[in-house]
Amino acid sequence: MLLTHVAAQSNTVPVTGLLGNATVVNGNPVGVTYVAELPSTEFFNPQDPRGNVKGSISATAGPNGVGVTFQVSFSNLPTSGGPFLYHLHEAPVPSDGNCTGTLAHIDPYERGEAPPCDSSLPQTCQVGDLAGKYGAISSDPFKETYTDEFTSTLVGSKSFFPNGSLTLHFANKTRLTCANFTLVKTTSPAGGNNSSNSTSTSSPVPSTPTPSAVIGASSQTVVPVVSLLVFLVAGLML
Repeated sequence: MLLTHVAAQSNTVPVTGLLGNATVVNGNPVGVTYVAELPSTEFFNPQDPRGNVKGSISATAGPNGVGVTFQVSFSNLPTSGGPFLYHLHEAPVPSDGNCTGTLAHIDPYERGEAPPCDSSLPQTCQVGDLAGKYGAISSDPFKETYTDEFTSTLVGSKSFFPNGSLTLHFANKTRLTCANFTLVKTTSPAGGNNSSNSTSTSSPVPSTPTPSAVIGASSQTVVPVVSLLVFLVAGLML
């Protein structure tokens, strides 16, 4: 029995994506927060008298911009069908709310879903498999906070997820509900100080001079010239 057990262990090799393991993400913008808040209507059973799962997931840069810190909060879960799974999916929720439109998990390293994620080696998991790396939803209410080093809020990064969505599943992977991420806060640091509390929901637009300002400047140039002409004409008539 012991020899068989040892042999089985020796054949266990961590799963690696076709493009290797996920790498630690640095340089995530500090002070930028994205939130995905679940809708009021359940996708799987819109007539459910209990209503949809309530809650949200927020995401901001981890310490020193390394990885992303997630704050997860869910409640009013179905009374059966758990433990429930949640993932970052690669596409946003369509306008009709159809959660099948969110496509697959974010998986830039092409790891695939099988075999299941080994939570002790999160770098070998799909980037978007948060439940696999940090645990399924097994209580109601469910609250967790953790930092995932392999996701990104830096636009252009291969592990950037806010242009995708959050999707919840039953244990059998049926899609229960889903939500898009929204940029809800950006810090506007002064002199590189990230302690500023000013917020914005959109990128600042550089200001340009208004037409009235330009016209006013021209008027200041024209008025002295007109006054000089009047003075000369008056002098010739004397």
